[in-house]
Amino acid sequence: MSETRSDGELLRAVASDADRRAFEELYRRYAPWLSARLRGRCADPAVVDDVVQETFLAVWRGSARYREEGDVAGWLWRIGSRRLIDVLRGDGARGRLRQALARLRHRDEVSAEERVLAGVEHGDLAGALVRLSPELRAVLQATVVDGLTTREAAVLLGIPPGTVKTRAMRARRQLREALA
Repeated sequence: MSETRSDGELLRAVASDADRRAFEELYRRYAPWLSARLRGRCADPAVVDDVVQETFLAVWRGSARYREEGDVAGWLWRIGSRRLIDVLRGDGARGRLRQALARLRHRDEVSAEERVLAGVEHGDLAGALVRLSPELRAVLQATVVDGLTTREAAVLLGIPPGTVKTRAMRARRQLREALA
């Protein structure tokens, strides 16, 4: 029976020796988890599959380097979530065109979600969010938009969980003051 290697051992073997077995073991260990997490952010299974493949391809090619700081799952999540954002941004113009065409076909009442999103994009909230520091915005993005727990956000952002809580509290307070 073979001994189970740690995540760090697998990544070192992939990076230094291009060890295919180590890569396959890492993929089997994390691809299902990464797929499930990305499906929470994107409903298109084809896009999620592509992003998972691109994430692990970056690991295999060495363009994504693990610095042995923090959790491997958090590192893979950062790569995958950034690649997903890149894909979704690239689809942005096509998506906006599809939405515009759909509105022309269906002249229904604007949904509550569309009104809220318009307010976030163009209203007072958008201005208040822009005025937050990048650190506070990053915490809100991770905890509110991405729905991560404090611990997950800490891993993703590379800061202690207590710092995540403090920054989230400061961000909410500044938003309340800006919107009052």
